[in-house]
Amino acid sequence: MLSLSLIGAFIPTAFFVSITPGMCMTLALTLGMTIGLKRTLWMMAGELVGVGIVVVASALGVAAVMLQYPSVFAVFKYVGGAYLAWLGIQLWRSRGRMAISTEVESAKTASAGGLAAQGFITAIANPKGWAFMISLLPPFISLQHAIAPQLSILVAIILVTELICMTLYATGGRSLRKFLEKSGNVRILNRVAGTLMIGVGIWLASS
Repeated sequence: MLSLSLIGAFIPTAFFVSITPGMCMTLALTLGMTIGLKRTLWMMAGELVGVGIVVVASALGVAAVMLQYPSVFAVFKYVGGAYLAWLGIQLWRSRGRMAISTEVESAKTASAGGLAAQGFITAIANPKGWAFMISLLPPFISLQHAIAPQLSILVAIILVTELICMTLYATGGRSLRKFLEKSGNVRILNRVAGTLMIGVGIWLASS
């Protein structure tokens, strides 16, 4: 089992890593702006599954092999990046399922499965995330003790911090939406969200 001192050191480390702006946090901010916190929880669920896989695979050494063969990520990266960029273009044009209409109540929303898939792809197709976990986890894992209990604790901490940070970003996006809606700048909101979404797509594809 992990000592309390190691857990105490890992919690702020994991929080700092999660709160730092990245693809998943930008996506949470964008969706918080366009579809609200409640619907964004579906994306968060997919992202958490992806992050969990990345953490476990990294700890087991799978990531080290995958990083030597970048083609493993190609399909996820380019398809996922293109899809997010397409959504961003739709938002920019105030069209599509996630665009906000002038009558917010009648705005369409993306499906739960589609949102979860966005989160999953964004989390699992980011090579930088894999590389970071490879460098982050070893100092906190002792080979003299059973790996499974240690890994369970680390994964739980990472997932909780990820959820907290994405919630903060999505809440911030929702607040920004309310501010712009009061000013009657719905088109500006769509374009800001669209630009962020396009940025996430390009970031994912080029990472």
